Amino acid sequence: MEKAIAAIDQGTTSTRCILFNAEGKPVAHAQMEHEQIYPQPGWVEHDPLEIWARTQSVIREAVGHLPGGGADLAAIGVTNQRETSILWDRRTGKPFGNAIVWQDTRTKAICDALGEQGGLDRFRGTTGLPLATYFSGPKLKWMLENVAGANEAAQAGEACFGTVDSWLIWWLTGGPQGGVHVTDVTNASRTMLMNLAALEWDPGILEVLGIPHGILPRIVPSSAQEPWGVTDSSGPFGAEIPVCAALGDQQAALVGQACFEPGEAKNTYGTGCFLLLNTGTEAVNSTSGLITTVAYQLGDSKPIFALEGSIAIAGALIQWLRDNLGLFERSEQVEALAASVEDNGGVYFVPAFSGLFAPYWRSDARGVIVGLTRYANRGHLARAALEATAYQTCEVAQAMAVDSGIPLRTLKVDGGMVYNDLLMQFQADVLDVPVIRPRIAETTALGVAYAAGLATGFWPDLASLRELWVADKTWEPVMASDRRTSLYKDWKRAVQRTLDWVSD
Repeated sequence: MEKAIAAIDQGTTSTRCILFNAEGKPVAHAQMEHEQIYPQPGWVEHDPLEIWARTQSVIREAVGHLPGGGADLAAIGVTNQRETSILWDRRTGKPFGNAIVWQDTRTKAICDALGEQGGLDRFRGTTGLPLATYFSGPKLKWMLENVAGANEAAQAGEACFGTVDSWLIWWLTGGPQGGVHVTDVTNASRTMLMNLAALEWDPGILEVLGIPHGILPRIVPSSAQEPWGVTDSSGPFGAEIPVCAALGDQQAALVGQACFEPGEAKNTYGTGCFLLLNTGTEAVNSTSGLITTVAYQLGDSKPIFALEGSIAIAGALIQWLRDNLGLFERSEQVEALAASVEDNGGVYFVPAFSGLFAPYWRSDARGVIVGLTRYANRGHLARAALEATAYQTCEVAQAMAVDSGIPLRTLKVDGGMVYNDLLMQFQADVLDVPVIRPRIAETTALGVAYAAGLATGFWPDLASLRELWVADKTWEPVMASDRRTSLYKDWKRAVQRTLDWVSD
């Protein structure tokens, strides 16, 4: 059998291992969900050891489909939920507590205190990021100040910090027996600790936050010229395979969508929703509430940057309707329920469960449902939930056009929600541009597979990857402009109702 590339895709709700052949097609797949832990309102946690256990399980299942097992693999790449933060003992591998998930808002007081000098944009010039509970740096500060034994271990050099990519790569390459402690530039750019120009941890910010440099991983390119380490033959892969690529999940999707030229954009519809625009080798500063982030860095080439609009709640809202309200048994049933009514019946649902991310960055916001009358029913609520994702994407796209000077002409889409025709048609309508789904929609895993394949010569160059991208379906806008304007105006009114809910 020809060699394959293994992509570990560790997401917010589940972990997957997908194996890709030279045509970029999946040849094996395994997936397992993990527990979502909510200790208090606004707090969201994961068990790092459960994530590692599930990762090993999906690896074994996927590799089991290959005739030669792990020996049929050429390389491994890791993509991950980005800002989720873990602190662990480097001697034992035991976490000091649960991972603090990117959606968690417990660091609001820390962010507010940091903003007393310099405001929301205190570190934006250095990091490209506003002060927000979303990012990893404040989460680490909270851990060091509130988790028993964490600060003492950090000061003694006995602790390791990292986002989920670091955690998994450390375990894959040996764990307590010499595991490699690294993070790639895309994940590092989401910590609020990295100098975006130097691609190094910023000593001034570390000092302000009280974070010892020694607990942080080494920052490396997204695609390694030399492997960071190899897996042990006694591990889940059952062979020694180079671990040589890592990308934050949204940057991985940008690569998987072959958005290699400035001005190309993609939107991923997952737990949250993330619109990224390639800006080339220039880091474009946002004045419209977007994030400046690293898109990818291949070997020793210059880093490629992106503007990003991050939306906290997209698919998670459909899960909430399923699990918390019991409107349907399976998430895919939301489309039929939403299609049972002609329109939203005047109902708008703004899912600010963790505050509002781009372009508002308001941690004081909370979710609202407005426009309810006796006429409204389950179908209207389901439709309003789907439309919320499209409206939020529209807000981000408008901000992106202002910052970049490049109006959106088409939108490449991926993620679990892109098989919802009602949502995708409505997205094309409110954006007034064509929405295009690729034939291979597993673009997050595919993107990091591409990065691993480029590192090992499995694929020769970016041009060869672009040739693999093929459109599957396109939705053209059909909505009248006056209706589009009216609906969007009411959405903006609904957003205003979410603000100033959480007070000191």
